[in-house]
Amino acid sequence: MDSSILIIVLSLAVLISYGFDLFSSRFQMPSVLLLLGLGMLIRLSTTYFSVQVPYLDTILPTLGTLGLILVVLEGGLDLELESTRLGVLSRTLLASLLSIVGCTLLIATMLYLLLNDSFYHCLITALPFSIISSTASNSIITSLTGWQQEFVVYESAFSSILGIMAYNFLLLLSNNSALGAVWSFTRDTVVMAVVSVVCCFLLLYLIGRINHRIKFLPIISVLFLVYALAEINHLSSLLLVLIFGLFLNNTELFIRGRLSLILKNDLFEKELEQLKNLTAEGAFVVRTFFFLIFGYIAIPTELVDTDALIVGILFVFVIIGWRWITLRLTYRGRITPLLWMAPRGLISLLLYLNIPESLRLLGFRNGIPMLVVVLSSLVMMAGSRGRKGMMNDE
Repeated sequence: MDSSILIIVLSLAVLISYGFDLFSSRFQMPSVLLLLGLGMLIRLSTTYFSVQVPYLDTILPTLGTLGLILVVLEGGLDLELESTRLGVLSRTLLASLLSIVGCTLLIATMLYLLLNDSFYHCLITALPFSIISSTASNSIITSLTGWQQEFVVYESAFSSILGIMAYNFLLLLSNNSALGAVWSFTRDTVVMAVVSVVCCFLLLYLIGRINHRIKFLPIISVLFLVYALAEINHLSSLLLVLIFGLFLNNTELFIRGRLSLILKNDLFEKELEQLKNLTAEGAFVVRTFFFLIFGYIAIPTELVDTDALIVGILFVFVIIGWRWITLRLTYRGRITPLLWMAPRGLISLLLYLNIPESLRLLGFRNGIPMLVVVLSSLVMMAGSRGRKGMMNDE
């Protein structure tokens, strides 16, 4: 493909995605649906004109991993660990934990009854569908009140983090006993926490000392590098990203006295805002191409498969039903608007795609993950529009 045409295609993709994002905010429609649909239309066009797009199987998981790092970093940079927020932090943490445990067990039990495979394989397959998409939920929360918005932001951030850690723990079980997996998980988490704290101090020192106009891309590159090295050694690498985000957004809790004179400067708050903007825009670009490519490689016949449709609808019923119970236990107030805010997105798709071939669930339809993402987004869209209609009536 000519380089000029490639530049035009990539630029148009970003601009169209940006338009989708504006459309999403205005009409309460998740942009992920539009991106997946556009990816399918591009597939039809390339097929019609006999254009081959190579290396998609390699590009997709790489984009997904980059997106995962940026989403977790963005979530960490959003979490403020203040004493006045202890109530919402504890409630959203409990809500996320209950959601992941309950949804995973219920969906795994359903799969076990339907497919009669190993319950462990059912757990591995079910876990990705228990994680709320922070990107999808945060893009459509304008119809909620301030307290409800805060609940959704914190809950989705915790859901991403806890879900990924639980996924890593389940993978450890494939080669270890339960006790061995607990020991390995605890050891790796402690080691990674120590490494993360050291990296945080080092990176914060660099932020305060680098005077070059290009500052944050090298620092984020160091973060990616340490993540990759930790991943190769089977450590909880995303813990580094989370701790770094929390550390930067809550430096007043960790950097005090003389240490603040060494590690912080007068422009730190402004620079932190720049890092947040860079992270958000980077996540936006990566997410755009991930969903476009995922929509492109989707096989339409798998999405209209009767069995896949039935299982996808059952998954959404379980997700919403368990969410009702979770909110009853953790949320004070009317739960109706929040009940529908349980979309699945990039993290669910990426974790499902990364399940090792030996742990794949036999008989599980390939179209189910995309159907769950689409159906849960449609439920959220309908719920948010219903909420907006009630507010207009009032």
